[in-house]
Amino acid sequence: MKYIKLFATLVLTLVVFYVFNTKIGSIPPMGKFLDPSEGIWQNETNDIVNGTINIDELSGPVTVHYDEHLIPHVFAQNELDLYKAQGYITAKHRLWQMEFQTYAAAGRLSEIVGDAALDYDRQERRRGMGFGAENALEKMMADPKTSMFLKAYCDGVNSYINTLDNANIPLEYKLLDYKPESWTVKKTSLLLMYMTKMLASRDHDLEYTNALRKFGQDRFDLLYPDFYDVNDPVIPKDTDWSFINAAMTSMPPSELPLDSIAETITKPHPNNGSNNWAIAGEKSTSGHAMLANDPHLGLNLPSIWFVMQLSTPEFSTMGATLPGALGVISGFNNDVSWGVTNATRDVVDWYKIEFKDASRKQYKYDGQWKNTTYRVEDIKVKGNTTINDTVIYTHHGPVTYDHNFKGDNPLSGYAMKWVGHIGGNNQLTFLNLNKSKSYDDYVNAIKTFTAPAQNFVFASAEGDIALWIQGLLPIKWEGQGKFLMDGSNPEHDWQSFIPQKFNAHVKNPERGFVSSANQHPVDENYPFYVFNDGYETYRNRVINDFFRGKEKFNIQDFKDLQNNNYNLKASELVPDMLNTMDVSALTSEEKDIYNQIKSWDFNSGIDDLAPSIWLTWWSKLYASVWDEYDVENVALNKPFEYQTIFMLKNHSQDEFMDIVETSKIETAEDLFLISFKQAAEDLLAWKAENGDYVYKDYKATYVGHLLQALPALSRFNVAIGGDRNTVNAASKNHGPSWRMIVEMSTPPKAFGIYPGGQSGNPGSLYYDNMIDDWAAGRYYELNFMQDANTRDNVISTQTLTSTK
Repeated sequence: MKYIKLFATLVLTLVVFYVFNTKIGSIPPMGKFLDPSEGIWQNETNDIVNGTINIDELSGPVTVHYDEHLIPHVFAQNELDLYKAQGYITAKHRLWQMEFQTYAAAGRLSEIVGDAALDYDRQERRRGMGFGAENALEKMMADPKTSMFLKAYCDGVNSYINTLDNANIPLEYKLLDYKPESWTVKKTSLLLMYMTKMLASRDHDLEYTNALRKFGQDRFDLLYPDFYDVNDPVIPKDTDWSFINAAMTSMPPSELPLDSIAETITKPHPNNGSNNWAIAGEKSTSGHAMLANDPHLGLNLPSIWFVMQLSTPEFSTMGATLPGALGVISGFNNDVSWGVTNATRDVVDWYKIEFKDASRKQYKYDGQWKNTTYRVEDIKVKGNTTINDTVIYTHHGPVTYDHNFKGDNPLSGYAMKWVGHIGGNNQLTFLNLNKSKSYDDYVNAIKTFTAPAQNFVFASAEGDIALWIQGLLPIKWEGQGKFLMDGSNPEHDWQSFIPQKFNAHVKNPERGFVSSANQHPVDENYPFYVFNDGYETYRNRVINDFFRGKEKFNIQDFKDLQNNNYNLKASELVPDMLNTMDVSALTSEEKDIYNQIKSWDFNSGIDDLAPSIWLTWWSKLYASVWDEYDVENVALNKPFEYQTIFMLKNHSQDEFMDIVETSKIETAEDLFLISFKQAAEDLLAWKAENGDYVYKDYKATYVGHLLQALPALSRFNVAIGGDRNTVNAASKNHGPSWRMIVEMSTPPKAFGIYPGGQSGNPGSLYYDNMIDDWAAGRYYELNFMQDANTRDNVISTQTLTSTK
């Protein structure tokens, strides 16, 4: 009997040992994870750092002051040491995040999470992410300055990685049971490619091709107009374009292929966008030009941004950096300030490819057979065998869709043409912006920026304000890029690009301000064709009306505007809905809901009920209008929300208003009532379970950890108003990822905040400490230190010195 007990004990010991030291599914190896000497307990820290750190081959000491928000202020004697220090410090606080994003960009997530990421990895490889990163890297390495600084940054990151052991590697490595790799210049290029994809235009060429075939040209043009009936563009309407003398591309006399596809690859988040603006000194109460920027991206932990000050004897700059890239992306120095918003220009097109035979070694082009090239993608899968996916490349780009991926025809496929594949030295743009002293410096700095197209706003201590829509933008014939094009027809290729000097821009306009909020860049008089793939229509009008509303503005006005919750979209539809809807048959509970939204002032405040009603009602109404789009095995993209409201108000009897599944012919007025009752049902059910549908609870904004919003590492029920159509564009898990305001005094006076914290370590006091202040609309004054001897609000100082 004792031998049976001994055997059972041995088996149990082995099972426990295996379970606690093996990653099972999404569960980490718990023995390693909970080990007192190396596990999660070693990640408890307050991040306060002092003393001296040795880094390989610094030419001189680098002083790093940390202020009360854990913002590092880096003072180096030259740029090489500066960027080496930036790499080291960024890795210290954000290593896992910066590396994880490069895994995502490269399509390598299967290596660390297993089979669950395989489809994602195949998609990113077929999107050409690695291909584009390699082309961009070639351009960056061809510039001696960029190359030198990139290598210095890598050295800094790797100096930090070399200090790590099993005890102090970031928590997420322990959760996923893997180790950090050495940082390379390609990883920085992948990080920049990751951002290029995130901010690429929301191309729907294949979905629009399906819509064109299904509904016809006239209906398509009504539903997807190139210009809305209201247009308050980025560049003022009265701009004179007569200086543009570039040749235009004429429309070829050819037909488009009207192929159908059932499913397309995932697109960037539809709400990715931003606000920025600047006012001239004459519109500022201080007499100084002022600038603001708030990029709208996913609300993540760790945050997408990391705030730093970077200084040498030649220049000093401060603002939001991207962990993994050099310099400041949205920020300021003593002479200028700048910020960016997504220009959402159409820089992704799709081409039908016809192969000669099943070998796919040649494809038809200009009446001949042109050779393809192959890129074999080896996708390592944790706990499984490596998957090989061969992606065929044409002169257009990668054949993303073929019979091996979302297609069924071995003799044809769809190739992606993307400016992001061409490659450019985007890194140099920000290195030069950081040191800019004037408008001319700013213009020269942005010239190297290729993709994604961005609205670069500018203000200077000299009083200049400006806005350039910058990127490498193809000159297209009217309609080019809306639909799938013929990959065999040379006339369907991009023939040339808009010369940079003709990119839409404005300097010191008479109205005294510049602004962008992802709206249409120009009016109809701009000579180059600009395709409307869903430009923003509400935030921009609120912003521009605000600056037209009075003569002078101050910093508090800027704060109020960035946190403005006025819902212009709702204000333009709700009165029509209420006035035309038959309410005679509403129940008493539905009548209460009706009266609540009827008294709404259209501000989406956290303690209001009406915005919750609007959020639900609009969702139900939009789905009812476009039920014709709910077609199985056909990829379709429903019309723009602005155009939906235009249809409801001006074409209330249109056949699209009819609900397909009913025998009655519905009108817009019928849909108002039907969708209202559906919304009321949802709201009452929510109320029965949770209490009143107060907006902050009903919207339930959260800031989620990058690992699928792991609950223990995320923040939920963040009390913030607004929605995607308000200037304060905070929706459920998306919104203002960095708010910055700069007054160009001497020295500049600046404020900033973002929904996270400086540390990427969930055990740190600085992991999520800014979220509540961000949600409440509060700001931190940015301590822009003028020299290394400053000690105001410094909580710790670290000196980086060379080991040699």
